[in-house]
Amino acid sequence: MSELDLDALIDDPGIRIVVTCGSGGVGKTTTAAALGLRAAERGRKVVVLTIDPARRLAQSLGLTELDNTPRAVAGVGGDGQLDAMMLDMKRTFDEVVLAHATPEKAEQILANPFYLALSSSFAGTQEYMAMEKLGQLHKQAEASGDWDLIVVDTPPSRSALDFLDAPERLASLLEGRFLRLLLAPAKGPFRLMSTAVNMAMSVMNKVLGAQVLTDVQTFVAAFDTLFGGFRQRADKTVALLREPHTAFLVVAAPQNDALREASYFTERLREENMPLAGVVLNRVTNSEATDLSAERSLAAAEKLEEADKSPLTAALLRLHADKMQQVVADHKRADRFKRGHRSIPTVEVPALADDVHDLTGLRQIGDLLTA
Repeated sequence: MSELDLDALIDDPGIRIVVTCGSGGVGKTTTAAALGLRAAERGRKVVVLTIDPARRLAQSLGLTELDNTPRAVAGVGGDGQLDAMMLDMKRTFDEVVLAHATPEKAEQILANPFYLALSSSFAGTQEYMAMEKLGQLHKQAEASGDWDLIVVDTPPSRSALDFLDAPERLASLLEGRFLRLLLAPAKGPFRLMSTAVNMAMSVMNKVLGAQVLTDVQTFVAAFDTLFGGFRQRADKTVALLREPHTAFLVVAAPQNDALREASYFTERLREENMPLAGVVLNRVTNSEATDLSAERSLAAAEKLEEADKSPLTAALLRLHADKMQQVVADHKRADRFKRGHRSIPTVEVPALADDVHDLTGLRQIGDLLTA
């Protein structure tokens, strides 16, 4: 088992993209922001793409409002620079439409009710648009030299694998085979299937309503010229993620579900030939008073309670016992994970008492990540 050297990673000029990934609620966004800040203060020109950060974390980066454009973060020391942005998936989708459709087609698409639902809440849209924005940032960095490191916080998906799978599913939908079938069921190669298609459309009409089906058909007619572009851009970004200048960091917490997701994700990255740098085991419970075990603490509390003495001390002893039980459980799960993944570098980050809400807090996280 080897330690993950994150300073060496972010100092390496050959690393131009760092992707933090993992299941929801494990601290991916904080990890991405802390690494971005640390890299900037060590001389890199960094842009951090965050997805749905907590309000305090957004404020610490100076992102008080949702903004789809990178903005400079004030208060960064050192010789580098740090820009940050929060993904606005609908605005990103709108930008794609405006960039690749004629003004007339773009106007039709942007006003279409089906498109409004697709761009705002459709499953896979956020993951796809995160990749779309990554592709845009990389292209801008290559052309202008604005940044030499992009740090990406992946969406808070139910499953960590959604980041790799959802864009493909959305691109497949937008290729339009089924949608085009709705548009022209009785033409060309679909003519022989027209009876079955008409029956299916009749059922959909009853379930969805005539207006919804009309909206979908209108959307497909306007979107027709953009179908192939979505697949091409998705494939191009996936290829970018396989390049040696990309590094994936899998973030997990010492809970069974999160560690199971991390195991699945590390294996998937290897299968996809994507460069895995290591695993961050985040929010591991620690204690300064490790000499007093949970068992001894509980026994002392029981003696005080039986003697009806020092109820406050007894309560504190029980609290300590609860924490020590958590310490033991967290470290057992973390050690079991590391034993099962000996070839993957890991780093443990202790749990903090408070949320991160300023650059000082992010610097502390950066110190812990690289201790």
